[in-house]
Amino acid sequence: MENDAAYLAKLQDYYADHSVLPPYSTIMTLLGFRSKSPVAALIARLKLLGFLESTPEKRLKPGKRFFERAIFDSVRAGAPSPVEDSSYDTLAIDEYLINHPSSTVLVNVKGDSMIDAGILPGDTVIVDKRLSANVGDMVIAIVDNEFTLKTLGKEKGQFILVPANPAYPVIRPQGNLEIFGTVVGQFRKY
Repeated sequence: MENDAAYLAKLQDYYADHSVLPPYSTIMTLLGFRSKSPVAALIARLKLLGFLESTPEKRLKPGKRFFERAIFDSVRAGAPSPVEDSSYDTLAIDEYLINHPSSTVLVNVKGDSMIDAGILPGDTVIVDKRLSANVGDMVIAIVDNEFTLKTLGKEKGQFILVPANPAYPVIRPQGNLEIFGTVVGQFRKY
């Protein structure tokens, strides 16, 4: 039981490599068990904790907590601070960022018109597809059949799209402005 976190980590790595969870016999080899009995006990514990579930066909699948990641309290971006106890909470990224899975899409960012808002070329934004937005929301908008990422603004009673880079002009649509969705988060891989 004390090694369950390490065993779970190996299962998570296996899943990342193969997109499926292994059968009991492979788990036995992967974790260095000599029989399937400790595998069954481990699987039962991980199911009780919500990390694993079974499909109707009795195959293993990730449970609700399988994709949780450790989230440490904080780290200073300035001067180093002493390491206190290593307590942490957990966070499932989907639960944190995605309120409406059926209407959420990921959009890769091209261009630098939003760099002053911290969105760089190559970043991925998480977008909740909806037809309306509020002034001040960062949106994916469709203007003259072209997508753009900007902040929704209002000027003289008309909606405008405001870049976050002074090298780009404010877009004042002359024709149709359609909201594709609202940006609810972003990430980048270094």
